[in-house]
Amino acid sequence: METHTLRLDGQALTALPESLHGASELRHLSLYHNALTEVPDWLWSLTQLRTLNLSNNRLTHLDARIARLDHLEMLDIGHNAISTLPETLGELPALSQFLYLSDNGVKELPASLTRLDRLRYLNVTDNQLTSLPVDLGRMVGLVELRAYRNPLRRLPDSIGDLVNLRELHLDQTPLTDLPDSLNQLSALRVLSLRGCQLRSLPRALEGLRHLRHLDLRANALRELPSSLAALPSLEKLDLRWMPYLERLPAWLEDLEARGCLVFSDHR
Repeated sequence: METHTLRLDGQALTALPESLHGASELRHLSLYHNALTEVPDWLWSLTQLRTLNLSNNRLTHLDARIARLDHLEMLDIGHNAISTLPETLGELPALSQFLYLSDNGVKELPASLTRLDRLRYLNVTDNQLTSLPVDLGRMVGLVELRAYRNPLRRLPDSIGDLVNLRELHLDQTPLTDLPDSLNQLSALRVLSLRGCQLRSLPRALEGLRHLRHLDLRANALRELPSSLAALPSLEKLDLRWMPYLERLPAWLEDLEARGCLVFSDHR
């Protein structure tokens, strides 16, 4: 009987069993939490794979032949020691569910990644990224983007083209400002900016009409744009640990009266 799913998680494997060579029936392969430093060439011949989990190993590179897995819908290579990614990562036409790249040493995302316009969830947290691809906005399928704990200095203007984005997590990055195009993210529900170095916010944010949760904790803001008062769906606004915010604007009372929870240590 054919087996479509194989989980070899937490087995202290240093190499893959040769019995998998030629296992063309495999659709889901999980090798989470082993001791793999490399994977055999024949892995890239398992072209019917839908999901591949290589996270929590000791991999130092991702082979360019990953592009052969043209049915792959989910890829997890998080928690390894991969510093560079192949351009062919953007040549996975079926990759639509999740792409986890977190906790590696990646310094730059390949430009080809923006071809993944069906991808819904992208996690690039805990890397060494100083920027995101200029054409990030081409990834119009994104619903959630997590990029926290990276040395990000700026966001591309094209981020405003992510019309389906619901969650954006940028905590603990050295961002000092945000592009005005952020106001175009009309589907956004959660915007988390805790522990950045923001000195200002875009003046116009009223376009974020579905925003429910805005976390601005531990930033260097001196004032808040009044456009926040016009956000009809805002349920939680966190303003704690902001030493440069000299006073709270009067319109915060209107937000609270409407039912929004406002957290601040300025009271």
